[in-house]
Amino acid sequence: MEWTLEVVTVPVTDQDRAKRFYEEQCGFKTDVDSQVAEGVRIIQLTPPGSRCSIALVHGLPPAPGQSAMAPGSLQGLQLCVVDIEAAHAELVRRGVEVGPVQHLGAEGWTEGRGETWNSFMFFKDPDGNGWTVQEAPSPLGTR
Repeated sequence: MEWTLEVVTVPVTDQDRAKRFYEEQCGFKTDVDSQVAEGVRIIQLTPPGSRCSIALVHGLPPAPGQSAMAPGSLQGLQLCVVDIEAAHAELVRRGVEVGPVQHLGAEGWTEGRGETWNSFMFFKDPDGNGWTVQEAPSPLGTR
């Protein structure tokens, strides 16, 4: 049996603002934007080439046995790209406030590319949810 990660919920304060950020600035594709009940709207977006989407949530009651996340509390979401410098340039061009390309070494985080799997950049959405972008050596389908 496969267990596929397909949707990650991202808590936001303003779904329209978040949708614009992810669509226009990050280049995600909107898959669903639907009012499913009074006051409950589901917006699902997918990063280019990804099999996992995000769902922008605001005001959605937590699932049974789970607690609600505050907007901006989700940290460590990670995307992978095969050319981190091109991805960095694209985010900057689209107006995302993204940090420099960095790598992790004996002295901690240092600016510049690292070895294989060790080049990263970081950004936040308008609510403060934190994203990591990591350079992978090849596309997912070939690894």
